[in-house]
Amino acid sequence: VGIQITYCNIETEEIRRFKEVRSFEELKSWFEGLIHEYVKWARYLYHHGIRRQECLKELPFPYPYREGQKELAGNVYRSIARKRNLFIQAPTGVGKTLSTIYPSLKAMGEGHGEKLFYLTAKTITRSVAEEAFSILRREGHLYFNTVTITAKEKLCVMEKPDCNPQACPRAKGHYDRVNDAVYEIIQEVDGITRDKVLEYARRYQVCPFEFCLDITNWVDGIICDYNYVFDPNVRLKRYFAEGNKGEYLFLVDEAHNLVSRAREMYSAKIEKNEVLEVKHMVKGKSPRLDRRLESLNKLMLSMKRECEEWKLLEDVTSLAAGAMAVFSEMETFMEDFAEFPGRDAVLNFYFCLRDFLNIYEELGDHYRIYAENHGSMGFSVRLFCVNPARLLSRCMGQGNSTILFSATLLPIKYYKTLLSVDQEDYAVYAKSPFPEENRLLMVATDVSSRYTRRNETEYRKVADYIRAVVRGKCGNYMIFFPSYQYMAEVMKMIDENALEADILVQGQGMGEPEKKEFLEEFEKERNHSLAAFCVMGGVFSEGIDLKEERLIGVIVVGTGLPMVCVEQEILKGYFEETEERGFDFSYQYPGMNKVLQAAGRVIRTPKDKGVILLLDDRFLRREYLELFPREWEHFQMVNRNNVARCLMDFWENDGLKHADELPGRL
Repeated sequence: VGIQITYCNIETEEIRRFKEVRSFEELKSWFEGLIHEYVKWARYLYHHGIRRQECLKELPFPYPYREGQKELAGNVYRSIARKRNLFIQAPTGVGKTLSTIYPSLKAMGEGHGEKLFYLTAKTITRSVAEEAFSILRREGHLYFNTVTITAKEKLCVMEKPDCNPQACPRAKGHYDRVNDAVYEIIQEVDGITRDKVLEYARRYQVCPFEFCLDITNWVDGIICDYNYVFDPNVRLKRYFAEGNKGEYLFLVDEAHNLVSRAREMYSAKIEKNEVLEVKHMVKGKSPRLDRRLESLNKLMLSMKRECEEWKLLEDVTSLAAGAMAVFSEMETFMEDFAEFPGRDAVLNFYFCLRDFLNIYEELGDHYRIYAENHGSMGFSVRLFCVNPARLLSRCMGQGNSTILFSATLLPIKYYKTLLSVDQEDYAVYAKSPFPEENRLLMVATDVSSRYTRRNETEYRKVADYIRAVVRGKCGNYMIFFPSYQYMAEVMKMIDENALEADILVQGQGMGEPEKKEFLEEFEKERNHSLAAFCVMGGVFSEGIDLKEERLIGVIVVGTGLPMVCVEQEILKGYFEETEERGFDFSYQYPGMNKVLQAAGRVIRTPKDKGVILLLDDRFLRREYLELFPREWEHFQMVNRNNVARCLMDFWENDGLKHADELPGRL
């Protein structure tokens, strides 16, 4: 057989031909070698699939069921079997992770799915999923391999990611070595974590991130961030490109986070300052690109003159056309100029334009377009996705079923409206398995965090409550504030009169090492209390697991309402038009979610006993009481005069069963 490959240089029209002649024996030998390599993988998939299905059918639940846990697992299984989506409001301690993973595996054993995606918002919850699979392997002899996807920046061996083979030794020859690396790791490791990926990548000298993505093709479960399924720029193309549909199951952990994350994924903006910066960087290199950038800048300048602070826009067709003209010219420019000062900034702007143009194609009644004038600080136009339900549902539709679960999915209508277009999706409320007498819930009647009442008097009241709680019993406490500024003001009041406790303060922009050190303080033995001052909605208000004596009390200052800003006001206007609940959807519900998350840190196991104190009289209003979860049905109304007595009754008399009065919902 004669073989010829022809290369043509498009610019010079130079042609080069490579000819070879192969005999039948040579081709036979080559083909048999190819098939031999293919059969190895086919045989693995075949035998792995048989063994997995047999295991899943017989898989036992690893522990005795907690109250409500078996019912919850049954709801998950039925939803998957019927190819429906399910929303789960499950209080802390129900065991949501095992209660969703286990029935999903059983459903896969019955042929209702081929690959499981466990989706999280934070790194810490990924480790919880890894531990759940580890428990099932250890206690139930689960045969089911998983891989955890870690962001490229956290896996890359280079100081700065550069995938050019001339720059990265791992990139050079990666594809010659990666198949052997993948085959070995899936044979030897069931739960493939970040550390295992790095270990085998080092052994075979391959790119850890690309190696990790290739592993996903050969495992049964993938633990990853929301982005890899929902974000149009990051989602795994090998599974979801061009509307591909597969036998996938999606488990969405801490699903309340998906609302804000999805809004960010499906929104885009152009900054006028960036247009000028890029124009300066490419000056003298491309007259055509320079002219396109100048036109775009003039267009945005004219829009800026018509905008005082911010304004909603009906149409941005002309802006999109100008952005497209720049984008098209930049594609050629980036190819022609491989290296120049500021190239990274220019490349980032290129991607911003790409995102803006892609999102422009999605515009509809679930978007609002607004311009914002920052004066000398700049001008921007944003395509803001106010309701991401349609776009999220499109992604969910590429699998068989999606299970969305959290300790704070209240009210359920709010989350159904923003996460799904099908209001008929199933929803269940899991009952708390923990004894009510182990928790003291108090609501203060004589303090407020309203902006109009933020003064020295109120700060001093908050400080008094903190002292009372910390003195009630020696232990570890967390106090959550509405902002760093509010926290600083209360600390001034604390300094006036010693707290008689070690004080730990959450810093702004804490890195992973600082977060780890912060949490390690709760492990230490003390003969006095620890008071950790944190910010509501921050890294310590959800996703951390401080069991038993590691945390015995939480104080939540304020109702968690988001700061008034342009986007919150736009959301308010949108939901006043569509749901007639503008303030609720834009401020109250997101705020209450942060409160519930912070309060949920204190009771984590059946052995836990602790107190929750809500410091704001607004919690006693009907609209807030209606948002209390069922397990908060009974609470104590307190003031600064009786809070110490209430705490003493709880700690000394073995819980609420000896309390004088338990007022319920108003």
